[in-house]
Amino acid sequence: MQTKLKVVLVAHTPNPEATIAMAAKLCYSPSDIDALRKKIAAKDQKRFVEKLMKMGHMSPIEHASFTFAAEGISRACSHQLVRHRLASYSQQSQRYVSEEAGFDYIIPQAIEGDAELERYFSDFMANAQNAYNHIVKKLGEKGMTGEAANQDARFVLPNAAETKIMITMNARELLHFFRQRCCNRAQWEIRNMAVAMLILVRDISPTVFAGSGPGCVSGPCPEGEYSCGKAVEVRKRFKNL
Repeated sequence: MQTKLKVVLVAHTPNPEATIAMAAKLCYSPSDIDALRKKIAAKDQKRFVEKLMKMGHMSPIEHASFTFAAEGISRACSHQLVRHRLASYSQQSQRYVSEEAGFDYIIPQAIEGDAELERYFSDFMANAQNAYNHIVKKLGEKGMTGEAANQDARFVLPNAAETKIMITMNARELLHFFRQRCCNRAQWEIRNMAVAMLILVRDISPTVFAGSGPGCVSGPCPEGEYSCGKAVEVRKRFKNL
């Protein structure tokens, strides 16, 4: 069955910008921790965090972290996601979770809406499901059940198969992630996911993520001759997210 993207921010550092400010000020302040906390709590840290961002003093940003739960993404998407190594992931297992009742899948945008391609694609998904169920059944007849059967049957599941995943990244890694994956040149599925994540964290930490997005949002397009040529439109879009 076809499924759709869903991203939820399930946890984050409480008051992340105050945490970032404390980490930065601790480096230069003679105050003890309790006194420093009181000073930070008594004053809005927006201007100070803006100054940090402009200076490029990014190590304090790492003290704020965000945890997302995502579903309705393909295995093809999750393979791209886990290339971002400065993060923690927990992904639904195809070994311990059986797909006999029917695996969900994602239809690529270029195929969706084209009746012939959608039919061809859906038929292929149905054939993969039949193959999976047949292998599980036959392995069961050999005494292999549960994960013992699933771990081999899953080899026929396509990249389109839906997965669910938990992701934790610190704010600095998220800035890098958004720079790479919000870009028009990023694959459409992980781009949609990255934009959904950016919208969520902007509500929690607007100062840190105010200028976040693809590389062209805060400067010239870093893609050179591979640029999409739409920097003006992209900047406007991310300004108004």
